Order: sequence, then C-alpha cells, then structure tokens
Amino acid sequence: MIEFHYVHTPNALKVRIMLEEVGLPFQRIDYDLRNGDHLKPRFRRLNPNNKLPVIQDLQPADGAGPVTVFESGAILIYLAEKTGQLLSSDARVRTTTLQWLMWQMAGLGPMLGQFAHFARYSPEGQPYALDRYTRELGRLLNVLEYRLGESEFLAGTYSIADIASFPIASGLLKFGYDLSPYPQIERWITVISVREAVIRACDISGIPARVLENPRDLSAEEWSNLYGDNMINASRGVPD
Repeated sequence: MIEFHYVHTPNALKVRIMLEEVGLPFQRIDYDLRNGDHLKPRFRRLNPNNKLPVIQDLQPADGAGPVTVFESGAILIYLAEKTGQLLSSDARVRTTTLQWLMWQMAGLGPMLGQFAHFARYSPEGQPYALDRYTRELGRLLNVLEYRLGESEFLAGTYSIADIASFPIASGLLKFGYDLSPYPQIERWITVISVREAVIRACDISGIPARVLENPRDLSAEEWSNLYGDNMINASRGVPD
C-alpha cells in the first residue's frame, strides 16, 4: 500500500499516472493548499520542503518500515525501481530516460510554473517577468517538439520521462495555450491521453471541489499560504 499525499497539480498527476500504470494500490490523501494543509508541522516531518506530492511506501522491499519520498521525479524513479516498470535496465535507454526526466524537472516544469504564476497572479502585471517566462516556455516547447520529431516517446518507448512531461504539456491546453505550432507534441499528448491508466488518473471524481478550484482572486491568508509569509515561516518550523 502506498500513502499518496495529493493535491490536484501537474506534479501530483505525474505520480497518480505512475501508480495507475504500475498497478500499485494506494490511498490518496487530499490537501487544500489554500487552507495551508501543507504548512502543518506533521506534514513538514514528511517533507521539509512543504510541497506536494509525497508518498509513503508502507511495504518497502527491505521490510524495515515505511519509506517516505518527496519530489515528483524522485517518486517516479522510486516507483519504477520498486516495480521494475517504465525505467529500462539497459544502461543507454536508462540514461536517456533519466536525462529527459531531469530536463522536465529542471526546465519545463519550473518554467511553466513561473509562466502560469505571472500570467495568473502577478498583482503588478510585471511585463518583463511574463515575457521572460513566456519566451523560455516557448523555447522548451521547441526542444520537446524536436525530440518528439526524432522519437515516438522521449526515451524511445513510453517511460517515466513521458509521465513527467505529459501533465505539464497537456495542462497548457487547459490554460488556453496554442499548441498548433507543435504537431509532434499534439500527437504525443493524444497518444498518451488514451492510455487506460492515464484516463483513470485524470478522473477528478471524488476529489473535493474546493481542492479543484484555481481562483485568480486569493484572500490575503490564501496568498500567504501559497506564496507569502506563511509559506516562508513554515520552512523555519513552528511547534505543534
């Protein structure tokens, strides 16, 4: 059994897809970030970075007690190694898979996050910041398009590299981003979208409505929990 500490974001969707793909049973524990669920001391003990997703493997291979893993890329690697799925043991293929996973973790994911933040939440507009992240997101999409023109999937065959990048790229469509200049990305999104595990993972039934909301207007407390002093103070630690 995997305890899956979850919030409805692209990073958590990666893990949810992976769990469905490898067929591991899991219990989803929903968090409300606007309410500051991730800032509580009990959660900091799971992840000192106060971010989601996090998993706890209650039945690890060594039998020595639960294993806690945070950071979505690290979780994908852990689950792939636990199950022997979606990460090749062939050294060349494994290296290709991991380099594209790291590319997503270090580039595509963070740049989309900054683009989305300044496009949606920047109170002063900040045109330089929005232009900076819009251009860098476009550059990274060019890289993804080029790679998918060479290969059906990022590492040749479907792998954790695709699982990592898919929620980011497909999420752009929901954001209203025009992907028509990127036909290979559109092809790749379509192919992955119809996988049974992905369909199950994208099912939002049972997720609390408030957790699914992504309002533009946040209260002062909600802003602080997500981006402000409450988030910073949680990293310093507070008593129970």
